[in-house]
Amino acid sequence: MSQAEETAAPVVAVRAPSPLWTFGLLRSELVTTFRRWRTIALLAVLAAVPILVGIAIKIETGDGSAPGGGGGEGPAFIAQITNNGLFLVFTALAATLPFFLPMAIGVIAGDAIAGEANAGTLRYLLVAPAGRTRLLLTKYATTMAFCLVATLVVAVSALAVGALLFPLGELTTISGTRISFADGLARALFIALLVAASLIGVAALGLFISTLTNSGIAAMATTVGLLITVQILDQIPQLHALQPYFFSHYWLSFADVMRDPVYWDDIVRNLGLQGLYAAVFGSAAWARFTTKDVTT
Repeated sequence: MSQAEETAAPVVAVRAPSPLWTFGLLRSELVTTFRRWRTIALLAVLAAVPILVGIAIKIETGDGSAPGGGGGEGPAFIAQITNNGLFLVFTALAATLPFFLPMAIGVIAGDAIAGEANAGTLRYLLVAPAGRTRLLLTKYATTMAFCLVATLVVAVSALAVGALLFPLGELTTISGTRISFADGLARALFIALLVAASLIGVAALGLFISTLTNSGIAAMATTVGLLITVQILDQIPQLHALQPYFFSHYWLSFADVMRDPVYWDDIVRNLGLQGLYAAVFGSAAWARFTTKDVTT
C-alpha cells in the first residue's frame, strides 16, 4: 500500500434525510407548536371573539332593533346576523382579520427561529440531518398550518354560536339573490380558506424577522408592530398610490364571494400579493438563515 493511500482520509458517505424523516420533523413541529400553552391561549382568544360578538348582537337586538342601532356600523354582514346565524361566520372573520388573526400569526412566526435560538435548541436541531433549508420550510409549513387552524377555529366558533342564538336558512347575497343554506355553508368554508391564504404574507414576514434575532420576544413584537404600522398606513388617503402593495389592502376582498356571481378581481389580486410577499420574504429568510452563524 502506498504512503498516499495510508495517509488518505476515510471517505464518509453522507445520507440525505429520507422523506419519512422529514415528515417526522414536521409532525414533531406541529405537535410542539399546538401543545404550547401560548398557542392554546391564542386559539381560545380567537374562539371567544365570535362568542362575544354573537352575545352582544343578541342582547342589542333583544328589543327588535337592528344591530348597531341602524347606523350601519360594524362589518358589512352584521345587519344580516339576526336573520341568519351563518352571517356571524362572515362577521367574525371580518372582525378578526384586521388584527386578531394576523397578531396570532405574527406571534407564532416571529418565535419560529428566534425562539429556538433563545432557548438554546436551534443548534441541536441543525445537528440532526435536516439541513437549514428543510428546517426553515418545516417552520413555515407549521406556521401556515396554524393559519388554517386559527381561521377554522374562528369560523367553527361563529357557526356554533350563530346556530344557537339565531335562525339558519337561505341566505341573501350582497347582490340581492337568494341561495340555499348548503350553498352558503360552502361559501363560508371557501371564505375561511381565503382568509387563511390572506395570512401567507404575514407568516413569511414574521419568519424573516425571526431569522434576524435570537430573541423570540423581540421578533414577535417587531412583527406585530409592523402589522399595526401597515394597517395604519393603509388608512391614510395620501398614500393611496402605495396602498395596493400593502399586504393587508385586499384582506376584506373575501366579501366578494357573497356576490352572485362571485367578483374575483380583488380576490385574485389579494392571492397574488400574498404569493409575492411569501416569495420575497421567504427568499430573504432563506438567505439569512442559511448564512447565519448559529452559536446558541
